[in-house]
Amino acid sequence: MGIVEEAHNVKILGSGEQTVVLAHGFGTDQSVWKHLVPHLVDDYKIILFDNMGAGTTNPDYFDFERYSSLEGYAYDVIAILEDLKIPGCIYVGHSVSAMIGVIASIARPDLFTKLVTVSASPRYLNDSDYYGGFEQEDLDQLFEAMRSNYKAWCSGFAPLVVGGDMDSVAIQEFSRTLFNMRPDIALSVLQIIFLSDLRHLLAHVTVPCHLIQSMKDLAVPVVVSEYLHQHLGGKSIVEVISTEGHLPQLSSPDVVIPVLLRHIRHDIVV
Repeated sequence: MGIVEEAHNVKILGSGEQTVVLAHGFGTDQSVWKHLVPHLVDDYKIILFDNMGAGTTNPDYFDFERYSSLEGYAYDVIAILEDLKIPGCIYVGHSVSAMIGVIASIARPDLFTKLVTVSASPRYLNDSDYYGGFEQEDLDQLFEAMRSNYKAWCSGFAPLVVGGDMDSVAIQEFSRTLFNMRPDIALSVLQIIFLSDLRHLLAHVTVPCHLIQSMKDLAVPVVVSEYLHQHLGGKSIVEVISTEGHLPQLSSPDVVIPVLLRHIRHDIVV
């Protein structure tokens, strides 16, 4: 295994002809896909990896300059696919990794047959003609809370993001992976995510996109999925699912897994 694969804890499962890449969002790691993997392993080759900065990666490898924008993560995805000689993958990206996939697909559309996104947003801040869900003041308070007491912030942030029952296994799981991140890295990563604006890139996407969105998501309002649908350059389809929270593949797998499998297996019919 090469340096890139080792740094990102790349795991390859299954032996199907088609490759599915599973990319996790902020505060999690590849374990967030544990409910989906068993349903794919018999029919697909699966690539799992951890984004740099995740608690499972070596914090010494985290280059604050490289990861001062989402392009750094997109280049990592491209490097992994190139190293593994993947001709064209079905890329499933959650949250920020959905947009990392968008960036990577613009640079190298040949590496992707389609993108399946869960809880994707091109911009979190509200704008004069755009509703992202957050005001700058909201984010300033969030970042300050992270700086002052990271552990306490994790305990409060996890239930809000996951939603549902306070004692749920999903909240415990997200709290664990979130707390495993080094606080200064977590703050840097979340600032980059929440302050990014990728709306100008959407028209350049040519790879088909399947957009899956929770009906109730604190981080991403439902209208954002429709915005993506209207502005993506290639074919796209939206499915809003009757789930609550930003990590439905962890908190509501019974609802989400069948939807994900359908979008992975079937292409958009025009």
